[in-house]
Amino acid sequence: MSHIKNYIYIIIMLFSLGVSSQKTIDDDPEIAQNNINYRIAQSQSELENFNYYKAQKNLDEALFLAEKADNKKSIGRIYAIKGRLQLIIGEEDKAIKSLNKAVEVQRIINDNKNLGKSYKIFGDVFLSKKNYYQAIDSYTAAKSKFEEEDLKKDLAETLLSEGKTYAQLSNFQKARDVIEQSLAISKNEGFLKIQSEALINHAIIYNKLDNNEKALTLAYNGLHIAKDNKFTRIRNQAYFILSNLYNDTENYKRSRDFLFSHYNLTDSIRHLTRLNSSNDQETQYLLNDQIEKNKEVVEKLEKAEDDKSLGTLISILSVALITILSLLTLSLYKNNNIRLKTNNMLHKKNGELIIAKEKAELASKTKANFLSTVTHELRTPLYAVTGLSNMLLDENPKPEQVQHLKSLKFSGDYLLTFINDILQINKIEANKVDIEPESFNLKKKINNIVLALNNSALDNNINIHFEYDKDLPENFIADQLKISQILINLIGNSIKFTKDGDIWIRVYKIEDYGKIYKLRFEVEDNGIGINQEKQDNMFESFSQGSIQINRKYGGTGLGLSIVKGLIDLLKGKIYVKSQLGKGTTFYFEIPLEHTTIEEVQEKRATYFSDNNNNKLNLSNVKILVVEDNKINQMITKKILTKMDLNCDITDNGEDAVEMIKSNNYNIVLMDIHMPGISGIEATKIIRTFDKELTIFALTAVTIEDKMHEFEEAGFTDIIPKPFKQEEFEKKLYNALSNNNQSTSV
Repeated sequence: MSHIKNYIYIIIMLFSLGVSSQKTIDDDPEIAQNNINYRIAQSQSELENFNYYKAQKNLDEALFLAEKADNKKSIGRIYAIKGRLQLIIGEEDKAIKSLNKAVEVQRIINDNKNLGKSYKIFGDVFLSKKNYYQAIDSYTAAKSKFEEEDLKKDLAETLLSEGKTYAQLSNFQKARDVIEQSLAISKNEGFLKIQSEALINHAIIYNKLDNNEKALTLAYNGLHIAKDNKFTRIRNQAYFILSNLYNDTENYKRSRDFLFSHYNLTDSIRHLTRLNSSNDQETQYLLNDQIEKNKEVVEKLEKAEDDKSLGTLISILSVALITILSLLTLSLYKNNNIRLKTNNMLHKKNGELIIAKEKAELASKTKANFLSTVTHELRTPLYAVTGLSNMLLDENPKPEQVQHLKSLKFSGDYLLTFINDILQINKIEANKVDIEPESFNLKKKINNIVLALNNSALDNNINIHFEYDKDLPENFIADQLKISQILINLIGNSIKFTKDGDIWIRVYKIEDYGKIYKLRFEVEDNGIGINQEKQDNMFESFSQGSIQINRKYGGTGLGLSIVKGLIDLLKGKIYVKSQLGKGTTFYFEIPLEHTTIEEVQEKRATYFSDNNNNKLNLSNVKILVVEDNKINQMITKKILTKMDLNCDITDNGEDAVEMIKSNNYNIVLMDIHMPGISGIEATKIIRTFDKELTIFALTAVTIEDKMHEFEEAGFTDIIPKPFKQEEFEKKLYNALSNNNQSTSV
């Protein structure tokens, strides 16, 4: 027994020493990282040499160490390589699961380099599963990341795989273009392996395009590179392609020779593969692992043969341990298999959703850029239309021309309203609309809206009735502009669809919580009404009752969508009740904060008129108009001349900078899009030598994303084209008034 005690003591000592030394190693982050990197590198090497079992074992060890160290970057890389291994051995669904884990980690830590690689493997998995369009989406996401990180080798590989996918879809022209991009990068950068594979796949494409002569040249070039650099798989593919090409050209002897070469090399590759193509790869791995453990136990038993009692004890314990381990292994395998089957669909869909999210983000950016361009291009000619029509109406036109000019002005105003509605929808959807609360008199505000819309109502022989709850306070704190916009849209809608009838506007309290009042607003009419089917999508963009209604009553179909978006921003809800032929009631509920502070009346500014010119000395005022469009130059100059303001005009930013250096201008009206340097760049240059000059951005660009650029450039303010005459005059008047005050001081 003393002999056994000595054995046990030695084992305990060795074990404790091993644990302490291992703890020291694991506590060193650099050593731990080196261990992880070593195992990852080993797994990739084993993958290349077809030793899939050893590759899997190295990956499992690396994953254990990475999770222990909470090294998320390594965890993501390991799961991606696992996905690649599972793809190679034909376990595509497991590969999707591993890749989802990789992508989840890499997106959190913004590891774009390895995220692109995971997307690339995702594409390979979908290509293997013949989900070609999903594969292309994955390759597109991968290319985006590789281009951001300037990873040319990965980009070339992805382009090659994308080309193969287009070939599977029989889109050979697209496949050729994409593979040519891959070939160009690999040639320039010396990526021989990608170059040889690209040449061979290029040969396949040219064969499909009935150019076998070109295909043969490309295939031979790819074969020579593969032979010289011992690219076994690619060489084998080249043999097969050349066999097919010679068969198509009826050179059957050469075709047979290359086919034999292909078969021989295929057999060699199979011989090198350590893991067969059984349908139960996971069981094989577990059994191999258990066999290795059993061998270690047997070796220890053989060394202990001189001590029969110890050997017997160890034998019994070993058999029991092996039995327990085997049962546990089998149980774990079955449970894991069940879990994999139940979660497989979830992981697959998760991968698709991630790629869809990437596409949605790209589409959102594209949409914003598109709207920016379109609105600018539409607003520029609209500036001419509205400006010229206003001028002509002010110049005593012939009586028979007045109606035509009014129609022209109406059309311009209608288009401008449509553009503004689109921009408003875009801002609401992008959550870029700010709430600006202020004190105001709610009853007075609604009265003003009714007065403003009353003429339109009278044209349709409509009476508007306003009922305000007598017990309801009048002063509240809220965003009065948005409430006005909601009511104008709803009342305007009722006026449009009602003829010879009445409209009732009601406001009353539902409940209150101290200063917070929950109010209900109702807009009721006895117009044409809306059927139940159309009520279901009433608040969607571009939704209207019918094509006939659109033609008869006009409108863009955006008003109610804007109303819904604004009410959501105000934390309210909107409802509709309607019956065909009997009328419609829209009612919405929003919370408002009651205040005892009276509304501050804004004093209306007086602008450029004969009665007010004495307040400003305009004789020495000089304005510089920077505008490249000749029509817009003429319109702006005429508007300024009518206001008794002198102006100079230039059509580019470079000249504007020089003119400002040599002249004393009071105000600069700067266009944004011009030949040469833009208005933004010109303003930045001006601010280097003149910080005080008033510079207005007179521009058709109104997308909110661009506003911060104007502020950074140093613009004093923005005047969007086409502008309202009153607002334009107000900004100029205030700027000149401030200049006069500062000068007098």
